[in-house]
Amino acid sequence: MNDFPKIIPVFPLSNFIIFPKTTVPLNIFEPRYVDMINDSMKSNKFIGMIQPKKLIDEYTPPVLHKVGCMGKITSFKETEDGRYAIELKGLIRFNLIQEIKSNKKYREYEVDFNDFDSDLNDKKEQIKFSDLELIFKDLKSLFEKRGFIINWKELEKQSLDETINALAMASPFSLEEKQVLLEAENLKMRKNKIAEILSTYTYDVFNNTTLQ
Repeated sequence: MNDFPKIIPVFPLSNFIIFPKTTVPLNIFEPRYVDMINDSMKSNKFIGMIQPKKLIDEYTPPVLHKVGCMGKITSFKETEDGRYAIELKGLIRFNLIQEIKSNKKYREYEVDFNDFDSDLNDKKEQIKFSDLELIFKDLKSLFEKRGFIINWKELEKQSLDETINALAMASPFSLEEKQVLLEAENLKMRKNKIAEILSTYTYDVFNNTTLQ
């Protein structure tokens, strides 16, 4: 963790969250973020993904959530029309400390990783389907109702933390709910939060069907 930079570029992307130990594809086309990717590729390939809380207006930078996740660019390809297609692997969550003033078009922040050293734990924990069976059952039902397709067989091959984080990221939960999952202190709490959120969705699904 001592090798991580104290200042990182941040990508405030609404409707999007990355979790540690997950990999996501991103299409970069906005000029300031093309600049950000160029600079990142020349240095350590680290980018902080974070959700904006709300947009004040189109001229004011949005207020950001306090917790985001730093990822590393693991794949980079330039398209014929000048976009960048990258893959970003989530590494560790961070707390924002303060914004760094610079002449760059994108935003940079001083960040702190100290609260999230557990994200770097490489110990493989085998899936305990007896423990997760109910969560998976309810999640499958919710995913199917929302038209989401998940390769459950592939998930079974992954470690427990990879599976929980992948499901949290891909789930049809609200942005606020996903932010709660991102900020959950550890894997056990994240699993419990998923169960709590699912219980509200399950209640709606099964109790509102009789309403006319």
